[in-house]
Amino acid sequence: MGSTDLEQIYDRIYRYACFRLRDSHLAEDVTQETFLRYLNSGKAGGGYEIRYMYAIARNLCADVSRRGRRAPLQGVLNAAGADATEAALDGIAVRAALGEMAEADRELLLLRYVNGESIGTLSALYGCSRFAIYRRLKRARAAFRRLWGGDEG
Repeated sequence: MGSTDLEQIYDRIYRYACFRLRDSHLAEDVTQETFLRYLNSGKAGGGYEIRYMYAIARNLCADVSRRGRRAPLQGVLNAAGADATEAALDGIAVRAALGEMAEADRELLLLRYVNGESIGTLSALYGCSRFAIYRRLKRARAAFRRLWGGDEG
């Protein structure tokens, strides 16, 4: 892995942890611990880095959640202009809709659409077929549209 690859993977793991934990400081800690555990595992350079790192991050996030150290994300409204306020309100609505979804569906949407993970990577990560991932994504998108109130595309 080159330095650019490491930076991209770091950002993806950080976004994942931040989304799961809803706290940027805890997400930073989990991301760093993920990299430390990955590098100490002896599995570095095996070609499956991102899948293994997501598995580590998922377990660390679960550990943090069990300890009850989650904090809500802070939604900030910018009074500088109507566009910024509208964008912030959209963000709050999206966050509220995601908050009502099942944890597994939220995680799947994050990995696919925010982090841009391939169907193959998701299939290996979840241990199911590509077709099962497509079905789960379709179901999760429909649930999100229903909760968000936007039934169109």
